[in-house]
Amino acid sequence: MKWRWKPYECELPIFNPWQFLEIVKGKSMAFVGDSIGRNQMQSMICLLSRVEWPIDVSEKADFNFMRWRYPTYNFTLATFWSPHLIKAQERDPNGPTNTGLFSLYLDEFDENWSTQIQDFDFVILNAGQWFFRPMVFYEKQQLVGCHYCLLENVTALNITYGYRKALRTAFRSINNGLHNFKGVTFLRTFSPSHFENGLWNQGGNCLRRRPFRSNETQLEGTFLELYRIQLEELKIAEEEGRDKGLRFRLFDTTQAMLLRPDGHPSRYGHWPNENVTLYNDCVHWCLPGPIDTWSDFLLHLLKMEGMGSGEQCSLHLKTD
Repeated sequence: MKWRWKPYECELPIFNPWQFLEIVKGKSMAFVGDSIGRNQMQSMICLLSRVEWPIDVSEKADFNFMRWRYPTYNFTLATFWSPHLIKAQERDPNGPTNTGLFSLYLDEFDENWSTQIQDFDFVILNAGQWFFRPMVFYEKQQLVGCHYCLLENVTALNITYGYRKALRTAFRSINNGLHNFKGVTFLRTFSPSHFENGLWNQGGNCLRRRPFRSNETQLEGTFLELYRIQLEELKIAEEEGRDKGLRFRLFDTTQAMLLRPDGHPSRYGHWPNENVTLYNDCVHWCLPGPIDTWSDFLLHLLKMEGMGSGEQCSLHLKTD
């Protein structure tokens, strides 16, 4: 886990928790999305623990909606569970055959987070892995198709159809101005998984012990399509938001994480005594591990917003 990302043409400083907390003093930051976003927040809390441990100020005992405050700096971190970023619900979760099938309302906001963001200065959105699951798509309350749903007489739609619509709706929930959000929105790009020799539920695993070199792998297939959609939809949202004084920024971690098949928990993703069906975890990231570099990125991005001094360098990055 000693490998670090090397940007083009400059050195990316390692995360400085004291500097970060000074920059965000008196401010607040929300991570909105799936468990990878929560993984990022946990990494940040670990890195900031060199300075101060936060106080749990969550409004309720819900692991998916937590708030932490750093009293010395009056800085708040929060996580909002929204793996599809839009209104979604599991179909018959308590039925006799729980298939994990979700209904996605592609043109409706997820009010669990969209009605809360006016309290925050920074919102970091992420979504990706949950779109590989079975989904049924609705628009204007009408069934329009599905992905891997195995329902009769329902149009089969590609994963990218739902993903693009969901991102567009998530950005629209910020740009519509209903909730008076005036902060900065970062889109943290897709974090590829690294299953080899099988799918996630068919024995796939991630046993590599070193990073890929840049010429050993490349983003392709569905991962590449999702990444392109993120860039395209962010550009649209940025242009729409500019006229309203809203800022949208790219938080690009995709290439950096593509090269780190060695950084996942694998079979150590659960406690030994947990009563779960154990799949190898090649989606989330070890702590400490490659995900800690995301805080290096974020600190640099905050500096680029004019909130601190620092050398400017591209975060479209590469390793040897």
